Amino acid sequence: MAAHRSCCRVTRSLPFRIDASMDQDQLKDIAAGLLDGTLTVEAFVQQLTRPATADLKDAQIDLDRESRCGFAEVVFGEGKSHETLERIFQTLLSNNQPVLATRIDERQAAFLIARFPTARHNPLAGTLRIEAVRADNRWPHAGKVAIVAAGTSDLPVAEEAKETAEWTGADVIQITDVGVAGPQRLPRHLSDFKDTDAIVVVAGMEGALPSVVGGHVACPVIAVPTSVGYGTNFGGLTALLSMLNSCAANVTVVNIDAGFKAGYLAGLIAQRAANYRGVSHDLRS
Repeated sequence: MAAHRSCCRVTRSLPFRIDASMDQDQLKDIAAGLLDGTLTVEAFVQQLTRPATADLKDAQIDLDRESRCGFAEVVFGEGKSHETLERIFQTLLSNNQPVLATRIDERQAAFLIARFPTARHNPLAGTLRIEAVRADNRWPHAGKVAIVAAGTSDLPVAEEAKETAEWTGADVIQITDVGVAGPQRLPRHLSDFKDTDAIVVVAGMEGALPSVVGGHVACPVIAVPTSVGYGTNFGGLTALLSMLNSCAANVTVVNIDAGFKAGYLAGLIAQRAANYRGVSHDLRS
């Protein structure tokens, strides 16, 4: 109780105006972090007083997205100048938010890695990630996600999903080249799926693999059609329509080649599942 009164005296003496965009739950979480010692006074003040949006003129960076939506803002790199990307990255990192950028080409990556040496570039996925130094230490690994690719040609999309899911904090396993043309290849991997919170299945051609996987598991399956295929694949449209018509009830579908979207959704599912397991454990104890 004495520690509680001491913390309260510190916060009352600080000359700041609370960010009006925060709701009561957000304020309670921040206050709890200060009280339990996971949040320093400096980080406490920074979170309460920072603006919700950073105005970079050619970009408006949403600094409040993590508290609203679970994860920080993700950067779509295609079409952005090197200098704009650098300023966006610096703004996110200075606010203790990790960076994930998608659709980053080789020239952009070379420029950015020279300025952010800790950056991790995946050229196959076209992603670039930078870990943040988080004062509140609240970016835990949460939940488990599987990424399944029907064929090796689907790997760029699968890698984008993997990088995204890892950025959300999920533990990720990846399985490649288990498409329906060789049905004997999938069963030996089914044990890997038994404790996953969500599975991303990436497939081109006729897009049948998500239905097959969905029929074996008791978790959400996020199907990603790819543009891999011959003429009547129509750039992924055939796979998309096939997946939308899946008879497996646990299959849902994202857009063609949308590895990022699938990885993000899987990460959200995994995070919420992990949080629920933690709450359930607390209730049992």
